[in-house]
Amino acid sequence: MRSMYDERLGVPLRWWALATMFLASVLLAFLVATPLWLALVVTGLVTLATVALLVGYGAARISVADGVLSAGRARIATTHLGAAIPLDAESAHRLAGRDADARAFLLLRPYVRRAVRIEIADPGDPTPYWLLSTRQPDRLVATLGAARADGVPPPRAG
Repeated sequence: MRSMYDERLGVPLRWWALATMFLASVLLAFLVATPLWLALVVTGLVTLATVALLVGYGAARISVADGVLSAGRARIATTHLGAAIPLDAESAHRLAGRDADARAFLLLRPYVRRAVRIEIADPGDPTPYWLLSTRQPDRLVATLGAARADGVPPPRAG
């Protein structure tokens, strides 16, 4: 599998710092009100849940490889893609809200302000476009353009 682009939309460091402060507050609250063993058990469980939540939410990936664009769990052949447009924070916010199309596929993260709008050129697909958060919109657009120009067919199933 030849990967042309790969980006993980991991949560920022400040979210981990906030989670640490939250967990310290939980521990302190339980230490005041419960026995030590119970405070440690509850805080441990809340810590596991918090880590799982942050890791899971930040595990979304955007990749372009072998003629396929993958965004989270969604996949589409680059041959079915139209124009890709890099968006600044304001344009991305507007397109994700006021100017949104309910049929669009969205992979958005609030801590990633910029995005790329990718038109879907497949007439059989009811999705008009994909809107993807990305830290590198210009690079993703260039990669998609190169992948479409290569005309790499998607791998066959089975």
